[in-house]
Amino acid sequence: MPSLEFKIESAESVPYAAVPMLAFRLRVENASGSEAIHSVALRAQIQIETPKRRYSAAEQARLLDLFGEPERWGQTLRPMLWTHADATVPAFTDSIAVDLRVPCSFDFNLAATKYFYGLSDGDIPLNFLFSGSCFYAGATGSLEVAPIPWSKESRFRLPVSVWREMMQHYYPNSAWLRIRQDVFDRLHQYKMQAGIATWEEALQSLLEPVNA
Repeated sequence: MPSLEFKIESAESVPYAAVPMLAFRLRVENASGSEAIHSVALRAQIQIETPKRRYSAAEQARLLDLFGEPERWGQTLRPMLWTHADATVPAFTDSIAVDLRVPCSFDFNLAATKYFYGLSDGDIPLNFLFSGSCFYAGATGSLEVAPIPWSKESRFRLPVSVWREMMQHYYPNSAWLRIRQDVFDRLHQYKMQAGIATWEEALQSLLEPVNA
């Protein structure tokens, strides 16, 4: 039976995808080396290991919405689920490198987006937990299937700069915010009644009394 090992080697932004997307370069190795692998249907659960980095005072202030006051972070700072991703690994014998493509949301209602946006620099500690099915040639040459256990994982530190450059490419000098329909209707009505040309100007006019 194959013994597959997984390692994330690098990450980069996919420049012309339909949505913001990161490509993680994944090395898959057959540690037993004795079977021909026909294909692998791979699933990955990606977790953010938030306790495994330091945070500046500015970052702590921006992450208040997620973790509360810094003095409580010993209890509130816990690993969080980011997302899931799938990949089909083609035939190989010893090892192969494939791209694990991960769509990235800029929706600030999501905890992962708030976390990424709150970081100034450094790395984002990630843990990839793999599962799926491996299709390989058995001892008699027949096609056999073996499950990939959840114990297979790979840790990787994603540079914050890679995430920021990706979002800047897809949303230059912009942010994306989803709000309830009734709130949007009220904002739309305010914008029309006040004769305001853009959404930015409408929000700025509402924020001026707060910032005064």
